[in-house]
Amino acid sequence: MGKDPDAVEWAALKHEQGSADDLPELLRACAGPDEEAAQDAASEIYDRMVHLGGWICSAAPAVLPFLLRLAADPALFPAVRRSLLETLGMLSGTPAAHVPPGTDATWWAAWERALPQTLALLDDPLPAIRRDTVRMLGACPTPGRALLPALLRRLRTEDDPATRLDLLTALGAALRRGPAEPQGPEARETLRALLADGDLQERLGAVLALTPGDRGLPLRHADLIARAVRDPGARRWDEDGAPGSVHGRAAGLFPAPGPATAFVRALLRDHPDPVHRAAALAQAGRLLARWRSPAPHLLPAIAAHLDDPAPQVRLLALDLLARLGPAAVTPRADRIAALLDDTDGAVAATALWALARGGDPRCVPALTAAPGAFGDTDRPHRLDIRTYGPALPALHEVLALLPGHADALMPLLEQRLARDGLPPTVHRYGRVLTGWGTASRTAAERLLALLAEEQAWATAAETLAELGPPVLGTDLAERARAMISARTNGPDAGAAAAAWACWRLGGDPEAAVDALAAHPGDHRALRMLGDLGPHAARCAALLRERAADRDEWTRVRAAGALWAATGDTDTAVPALLSALHGLDRGHYHPVMPAAVRQLARIGPAARPAAPLLRAALAGDRRLPGEDATWHGFRQDEELRAAASRALAAVGE
Repeated sequence: MGKDPDAVEWAALKHEQGSADDLPELLRACAGPDEEAAQDAASEIYDRMVHLGGWICSAAPAVLPFLLRLAADPALFPAVRRSLLETLGMLSGTPAAHVPPGTDATWWAAWERALPQTLALLDDPLPAIRRDTVRMLGACPTPGRALLPALLRRLRTEDDPATRLDLLTALGAALRRGPAEPQGPEARETLRALLADGDLQERLGAVLALTPGDRGLPLRHADLIARAVRDPGARRWDEDGAPGSVHGRAAGLFPAPGPATAFVRALLRDHPDPVHRAAALAQAGRLLARWRSPAPHLLPAIAAHLDDPAPQVRLLALDLLARLGPAAVTPRADRIAALLDDTDGAVAATALWALARGGDPRCVPALTAAPGAFGDTDRPHRLDIRTYGPALPALHEVLALLPGHADALMPLLEQRLARDGLPPTVHRYGRVLTGWGTASRTAAERLLALLAEEQAWATAAETLAELGPPVLGTDLAERARAMISARTNGPDAGAAAAAWACWRLGGDPEAAVDALAAHPGDHRALRMLGDLGPHAARCAALLRERAADRDEWTRVRAAGALWAATGDTDTAVPALLSALHGLDRGHYHPVMPAAVRQLARIGPAARPAAPLLRAALAGDRRLPGEDATWHGFRQDEELRAAASRALAAVGE
């Protein structure tokens, strides 16, 4: 390993987990004869040295030369060497101009001193080591002039096809990190020559490398890019042979929706490799998460994969249709329903989810028969071709989409409430009941029983209050109010919410106003004050003050309550508009739907919002941004629908 690591005063240095005095033993273990122990030691070094926020510890400059010596040692196990290079890549990939506070100031000087050792790894006998080194050099912030000579020399002699591709993209990255002279012109000419006369994948590599300096290049070579990505040789881009990486890189060359749609349509054409077909669907999902206009152009190709022989591909096609919602599901509902009996369980479950997303009644018997397909906790629902399939939504999310089938699904909800009375479960299924606008006697009785429990009473009380006497009936509402009233004594926000619940169930509005007004910093209390309408008029001064609060949720809730209490639009409308800043440019914040709904309630006096709402509806970007989960698509639908209702309400 070269210089003895014991010569360094490690105890004076720190890493992620504290004192760095354990590093010498780990470094020696990496060079040991036991492969498993050596790999464990390399992993331990990674855990100690790499901070996900990019902070570089004081031990990093000291350990750098030892990691490089070990990575260059052909006697070490290749997997250990690669793990050490991964650690170095994570450290060196932090941009020098944007390091987090606390980063060791000597790190970059140490990295530049060690650069000759790093460049020497370009000549390692193992292609994997050369490849890892090239990727590390492509990501590091070292100026191009220090890297281009070695990268060009290696490209002239490199015979590993995959490493050659990485060399091309590393050349492009080095060119962008100026100064690149004097080798800049040679590097550009080398890339242009390969673009004109290289093999198909190297031509694509040249496009990727040259595009930052020539943004029109991808459009001029769109056919070449599509052919390269669809070619079997595209597997060279990923070490595991999967084409997902090159699909993503190539798609990134087309930022505008029109060219991106044409590119993804080309990817979605029939292809003999199921892994390619899955990767193409993943790119379609990413494009659709960003833009609305590609949907009609891509839907036929996506739906064609419902009959794909590969389960993974059928699953991803179903998932994309579900994300796009009823407009995509309903015309294809019969084909989707046929997949409820698919031999692959994940495909069958995703077909069930797609039908539920479309509100198709055929999902109801399947859902009641197999609710276990959906969990009880919120989970990210993401398209990922590297896993077996996307995680399905939670059961309560699926039920919330089916208000028209509440009677048939009520027993399923009752079972969930009876099985688990914990606050999160009560909240989730309580939201379902209030969204449905109905509750069975059994579900209501279960909520009443929870009022006696310390943990769940508040969520149960809110659900019962929102259902109110029209749903619960006089008897149940009175019983609920009597139980909740015992919770109204106290200065905390919970007691105030209990007073509001009592009013919703037929109690005293003045007591609710008094209790809620004592918590003007709680935007939930402000929302409840808004429910009380003119009863809260005596809080007008307080609400006007809160309508100017720095917190946007507080502003929106206070503005809504002020208008409901007094009809004051001079204060309320500007406060609500301030929460919509950027909506017309595709920016999204979670408070925006609440602000838009409140503007719709106000009606014609909210006409100043009309230009912003029209611009938001005219935009092609999905309003929640690039949220690739189904929630992002649903939020886009709901916010656009709310904006349309608001425009109609204001008279536009």
